[in-house]
Amino acid sequence: MDLQLAGRRAVVLASSKGLGLAIARQLAAEGAHPLLVGRDENRLRHEAERITAHGAGHASFVVADLGQPGAVDTIAEAAERLGPVDLLVNNSGGPPPGTTSQMTAELLQRQADTMVFPLIALTNRFLPAMRERDFGRILTIASSGVQQPIPNLALSNTLRAALQGWSKTLAAEVAGDGITVNMLLPGRIATDRLEELDQAAAKRTGKAVEEVRESARAGIPAGRYGTPEEFAAVATFLLSGPAAYVTGTTVRCDGGLVRGI
Repeated sequence: MDLQLAGRRAVVLASSKGLGLAIARQLAAEGAHPLLVGRDENRLRHEAERITAHGAGHASFVVADLGQPGAVDTIAEAAERLGPVDLLVNNSGGPPPGTTSQMTAELLQRQADTMVFPLIALTNRFLPAMRERDFGRILTIASSGVQQPIPNLALSNTLRAALQGWSKTLAAEVAGDGITVNMLLPGRIATDRLEELDQAAAKRTGKAVEEVRESARAGIPAGRYGTPEEFAAVATFLLSGPAAYVTGTTVRCDGGLVRGI
């Protein structure tokens, strides 16, 4: 299948590693030109060079911290210098674990300033040009916790659910302009973030990390953690030309972890 991504320009947030990096790599393999965004300049430079060397598309990068003032302008200006943005992958790091009783107003505000408000602001920045060209793909990476809340991840469950409501609302507003807006939910995908969560669970419960992993795998019908590449394949299709009639959806890539319909 021709995904019609050759020459498309993409902004992929939080893409120095993990799910964001996997998506950027897959987009470049299909001929798109991803702009990597993250805080680690050395890692970003290395990954951009590696993507360009191995993919059909050319990767660039910009150093920006979504939690810092001015990050939206820094990212948008870097992207606009490269040309019109066709694809936006809204992605952010996860907040610290904790229960709802530990979720203070100050902590909630600080995490929203990183995980919610910059994503909405960047989307609004790129939407007018997408509307002018009658084409755009907006994909927000969230968590299976928006459909089945994850214990001890109260901040993530709360803030990513807010993004789900925003994403669904936006989808209806721009569908007639050739722009799709979707949300993709990872289950337990083998990334550094999941390793951190497994380590935190082991510390909290007093279990060995491998015991935590075995218990987690037992609750996944597929019987294993997913790979970033498997997740990126789903993301790439949702960002593609043939996915033009898929909008306003929340798609899971979780090996059957979420049991609700």
